[in-house]
Amino acid sequence: MINRGPSTTGQRLPMSRFSFILWALMLLAWCAMRYPAMRRARRQRTAVDKRTALDITLLLACGVGLALLPILWRLGVLSGVADRQQGLVPIVLGVVSGAAFLWLFRRSHKDLGRNWSVTLEVREGHQLVTQGVYAHVRHPMYASFLLWGTAQAFLIPNWIAGLAGLAAILALYAVRQSREEAMMRETFGLEYDAYCARTKRLVPGVF
Repeated sequence: MINRGPSTTGQRLPMSRFSFILWALMLLAWCAMRYPAMRRARRQRTAVDKRTALDITLLLACGVGLALLPILWRLGVLSGVADRQQGLVPIVLGVVSGAAFLWLFRRSHKDLGRNWSVTLEVREGHQLVTQGVYAHVRHPMYASFLLWGTAQAFLIPNWIAGLAGLAAILALYAVRQSREEAMMRETFGLEYDAYCARTKRLVPGVF
């Protein structure tokens, strides 16, 4: 009788758990990048406030879709409902999307500096940022979050928790994009019109 050694059954890290760990690392990296900007924003005075209850509700929905639901899924709250098989290709696509998200998110924050706000606000001394990634697209921060939602869809092998973040971001963008541009147009007038004429919203040279 040949002794093949101890069984490796149950010792290998399941693909779904591995991809969740990658997603969690991406979330932690985002938190580390966003926290300094949040602290800085709290010290800035607001000149124009266009926040609405819908705006706050959609931001909360993004928090649920991009963070809470994947964690609840991993804890088994969904009881396996809408799970899918996880494979190497979705994991690779998720990592690539996540890396692009983190790069664009960090670069957008760096270019905005003190002009950033999580809601529809104009800070005192607010300047129109047209350099860096903003020289090519008007809403790179939204574009980065769409990449986050895409990465989550690949890394979380559940149709509900995986797609919840992307759905929430699309809803937020659909509601806020026109209102945000109207607010900027009220603030900067013809300068913002000229900026819009030479840039796209999300994808350079395309859209």
